[in-house]
Amino acid sequence: PITLFAMLTVWITASWLFGLSPAEDYWQWNKVLKINFMLLVSVALLHSKQHIFALVWVAGGSLALLGAKGGLFTVTTGGGDRVWGPPGSFIEDNNEFALALVMTIPLLRFLQMQLASRSARHGMTVLMVLVATAALGSQSRGGLLALLAMSMVLWWRGRNRLLGGVVIVVAAIGLFAFMPQVWSDRMASIGDYDKDNSSLGRFSAWWVAFGVARTHFFGAGFNVARPELFELFSPYPDLGTPAAHSIYFQILGNHGFVGLFIFLLLGITSFWWAGRIRREAQGIPEARWC
Repeated sequence: PITLFAMLTVWITASWLFGLSPAEDYWQWNKVLKINFMLLVSVALLHSKQHIFALVWVAGGSLALLGAKGGLFTVTTGGGDRVWGPPGSFIEDNNEFALALVMTIPLLRFLQMQLASRSARHGMTVLMVLVATAALGSQSRGGLLALLAMSMVLWWRGRNRLLGGVVIVVAAIGLFAFMPQVWSDRMASIGDYDKDNSSLGRFSAWWVAFGVARTHFFGAGFNVARPELFELFSPYPDLGTPAAHSIYFQILGNHGFVGLFIFLLLGITSFWWAGRIRREAQGIPEARWC
């Protein structure tokens, strides 16, 4: 995975240099390279059990604090107001914030499994519910689907599927029943995607990403959301230049088929190695945390 990550970093640099506008896209390339460099530094430095625990506590805990705040806001306002991420951050948008919160839940579950105190474990359960509430309070339809998928994974990986299933179902019924009608109407619009400009905008961005990848070997660079590209490839050019809200299509449009291939291979190999570690650790008591 680390080799593929380095390859992806090299490829997106080439994509930027041979893209449609290297000068305009420099700020984004510069930002991404700084992030990637620090990820490589983290991989080099964080190599022990204590390092991994500290990283998960800091990363998961930081997002959990935001999620708890958003969850309490959703409860106190009756779910009528939308939850947004921190202003000026990468997760300011409600969709990105919901995604970050859903990704935080399994980290909190991992930390919960390491706690010896029963009251601390119950407190972590409350925190996970608040984070899930904040994800629903974002009114992101993608966030709802991600939350449902994550719940299924947690249930399947749980040690007691019967008890875990009961907890998840009860929590889901309670949360869904609490949310107001305006939230239910927005979530129900998933089935009417062909009449919703927001959904059509996603399809428009996906078509543009595919069209750019077919005609530009290196992709667009770091900004495929260009009016001229939507005029050329989009079936709905009158909807403007909406974001794809799909990391796969954004990689495809920005960095071409080669970039998408490396990115998918990175995810597959990471998942495979994680599964291998998980299987090998099952028979080692001191490695159960893995």
